[in-house]
Amino acid sequence: MAPPPLTPELLLNAYAAGYFPMGEARDDPRLFWVEPEFRAIFPLDRFHVPRRLARKLRAAPYEIRIDTAFGRVMEACAAPAPGRRATWINGPILDIYGRLHRMGHAHSVEAWQDGELVGGLYGVSLGAAFFGESMFSRARDASKIALVHLVARLRAGGFRLLDAQFMTEHLRQFGAVEIPQADYLVLLADATSRQADFTSLPIDTSPQLVLQSIAQTS
Repeated sequence: MAPPPLTPELLLNAYAAGYFPMGEARDDPRLFWVEPEFRAIFPLDRFHVPRRLARKLRAAPYEIRIDTAFGRVMEACAAPAPGRRATWINGPILDIYGRLHRMGHAHSVEAWQDGELVGGLYGVSLGAAFFGESMFSRARDASKIALVHLVARLRAGGFRLLDAQFMTEHLRQFGAVEIPQADYLVLLADATSRQADFTSLPIDTSPQLVLQSIAQTS
């Protein structure tokens, strides 16, 4: 029996149960469900901004926009990059997350420079949980600065969980930790039962206030 078609509702239910989809390859339309044994998350009250990055963020090298180019961010995340010839973001992934975005459940944080999209990230929001999916950078630190702005936005909006899926050294430098899936599911159930607002942080919030909001303890 063929599996049911992937709909936005099915995808959100899967996130709420601790699963997320991935593609076999960029040109392969097949999808599979992932439930990692260990999950990487960012404790939002202990997010760490490296000193050098904080200095660069204060200089405001990029204009940060929210949800103005969601599809372009996804396409950039799916494109080959140095050190990454293959990607799991295929056509069905691009389609279903685009539909989630139009429903208000998927968002992008974008870094722009001289009118060009040079970095960013996207993810899914459900209740007070945000599920980070992928990021890209075409200019130094662009995706890192987008991540800092994302965390400030989540904290301001009352989010309780930022899921990073798989641990990497890149994420660890910002304070990401790895927890067993069973512990993750407890945090997930609590976060998805609450309400949060992704739009509560004004888009013109200064870099200084972004950093101050992250430095404040909950």
